Amino acid sequence: MEVPSGWELEENGKALVRSFRFKDFSEAFGLLSRVALYAEKADHHPEFTNVWNRVDFRLTSHDAGGVTDRDVKLAEQINRLAGL
Repeated sequence: MEVPSGWELEENGKALVRSFRFKDFSEAFGLLSRVALYAEKADHHPEFTNVWNRVDFRLTSHDAGGVTDRDVKLAEQINRLAGL
């Protein structure tokens, strides 16, 4: 499996992780809104935290016990939605 640009595989190999930083809360929340719309359509929902200008994502397929193609596709889409 190829890890998408900017993402890392957790040490245990169970999830893809990435942090994004923005100029302010509105930009960070904007990304979360765009990701939410995509994730709902894809029926694959990320774990995330948001603190002011930072958004941290953790992508895993719980039913498969780790990272799957669905997580890779979601990571790639998050990159696109972030303008990367």
